[in-house]
Amino acid sequence: MKLIVRWLLLAAALLLVAHLYSGVSVAGFGAALIAAGVLGLLNTLVRPLLVLLTLPVTLLTLGLFLFVINALMFWSAASLLDGFAVTGFAAALIGSVIYSLCGVIIDIAVERLFQRE
Repeated sequence: MKLIVRWLLLAAALLLVAHLYSGVSVAGFGAALIAAGVLGLLNTLVRPLLVLLTLPVTLLTLGLFLFVINALMFWSAASLLDGFAVTGFAAALIGSVIYSLCGVIIDIAVERLFQRE
């Protein structure tokens, strides 16, 4: 149940990102659900490999290169899907930062919600 609630809230967060920033567009809630699922899969399967391969660069930049990796995941998800679009790398970077901030807030809220039960 916790996973489904988190997925629905992350899809809503993706719609919020599209509303707040014009460089990201989402066709509707259905497209946001699919995009949130694809983003989750990319972050689970591909991101750890990219983090490992770019570890020297990440260390040299004191972790700031992780923003680039997040933007690449965001941009990749947009290129794979029809109802989710990002206008360029800068838009992916800004969109991924907003989406990540929303994700942190959602994680804290979901943990507190399901901790009470």
